[in-house]
Amino acid sequence: MMLSAFFPFYQFLWTVYFVIMFLVGFWCIFMFFGYVIPIWLTAGLAEYFGKTKPFDPEEVRRKTLPEQGAEVIYSSPKGNGPFLHSHDNHGHH
Repeated sequence: MMLSAFFPFYQFLWTVYFVIMFLVGFWCIFMFFGYVIPIWLTAGLAEYFGKTKPFDPEEVRRKTLPEQGAEVIYSSPKGNGPFLHSHDNHGHH
């Protein structure tokens, strides 16, 4: 059987691939000129010229449970349970 016997199906697959890639390409172009470049020209230039407040990593850091206001009951467990790794008594591991 020759490969050319599958030609219609291959032609269909390549047509579908071409149409999808065509749409993806236009989506990338529109997003670049309609979203990325405007951000560069507004927030990007403002940050470049020092018009924004300095970045504080504490603002985006995930807060710990006590900082969120939750009460941590088992924050310092005592005893010799299976998952307590102390060096004087042998638990798990």
